[in-house]
Amino acid sequence: MPSLNNLRVKIYADGADLSGMVELNSRAYIQGLTTNPTLMHKAGITDYEAFAREVLSTVTTKPLSLEVFSDDFPEMKRQALRIASWGSNVYVKIPITNTRGQSSLPLVSELASAGVKVNVTAILTLDQVRETVAALSEAVPAVVSVFAGRIADTGVDPMPVMRAAKELLRERPQAELLWASVREVLNIIQAEECGCDIVTVQHDLLAKAAKLLGYDLAALSLETVKMFAADAAAAGFRL
Repeated sequence: MPSLNNLRVKIYADGADLSGMVELNSRAYIQGLTTNPTLMHKAGITDYEAFAREVLSTVTTKPLSLEVFSDDFPEMKRQALRIASWGSNVYVKIPITNTRGQSSLPLVSELASAGVKVNVTAILTLDQVRETVAALSEAVPAVVSVFAGRIADTGVDPMPVMRAAKELLRERPQAELLWASVREVLNIIQAEECGCDIVTVQHDLLAKAAKLLGYDLAALSLETVKMFAADAAAAGFRL
């Protein structure tokens, strides 16, 4: 029976809730952590470096992905080098393009050549995966984050895309394929079936997966009926 403790795919906790990150870091089935500016903004974080360093005071060995937030490539580079200097377990997230659609891959190549561990993010097409693979160093670890959930949002099955992406990454054995934008617990199993190296899961979905993954469906059916009955009683419905 599947559980978070016996999957081959590595589970990374995705969030910006500091207490949640610290707690999840202590769990054996969490093998890395990620965050991004959107999650940090929603969490009310205003001091990027102070937050990152506080996380890194606890997350000292597991990989932690931190994202640049500039839209200008020279400034992206400056930020990336600074962020990378904060710890040997840090991966620097670089979006596949800037907001003008200009490719970030020349910068990715430059950073990888300098020994920076990059996490190329916001990828949705196989062409982007192919170009990213070409930009990475054969000698430096990297992560290629394909937003499978966003692919599914468009009505396209992401599983064939992820399997093809995994094949493309064979040229870079140091690079890992990450299934991003998980929408439901099933996506964790799909990431496993596709041969993804990593799946990022937000904190609320991790709690759901910890409770329900592999749960007996007959028992879940009874729990659901009991919930309906309790809610109807609480509402005081009469006919």
